[in-house]
Amino acid sequence: MAHGFLQSFDKSLTVRSAGTEASGQLNRKAVEAMKDVGIDISHHTSDGVEKYLDEEWDYVITVCGGANENCPVFMGKVKKRLHIGFDDPSHVIGTEEFIWSEFIRVRDEIREAFWRLYSDEIRAQ
Repeated sequence: MAHGFLQSFDKSLTVRSAGTEASGQLNRKAVEAMKDVGIDISHHTSDGVEKYLDEEWDYVITVCGGANENCPVFMGKVKKRLHIGFDDPSHVIGTEEFIWSEFIRVRDEIREAFWRLYSDEIRAQ
C-alpha cells in the first residue's frame, strides 16, 4: 500500500517494495482497499527484499512491525533509512467486517504517514 501511495503522489518517483516474508502475490484485501481510494496496485508483486539488496537507494523504508529489526543489511548505498511502522492487517483475526475495517484503518494510516514524508521531505528535495 505504501508503494501505491508514494507512486500516486509523484509518478516520477522510482518506487520498489519488497518484504522479508514475500509470498509472490499481493493480499487481495490490500488490493481492494487501495482500489477503494482509486489506486490500482493489482499489477504489483510481492518480492523478497533480497531482490534489491545490491542496488543504490535514496530511501529504504520499513513499514511492518518487526521488519525494522528483521530487515537484512542493505549492501548498496542507502542515503536514508527510515522505519514507519504499521500493524499488519493480514494477521488480524475476527469477523470479515472487523478484518476489512483493519485494512481500511491501516491503509489510511499509511496514506497519512507517507503523504507527510513525501510533502515534508521527498518533494522538498
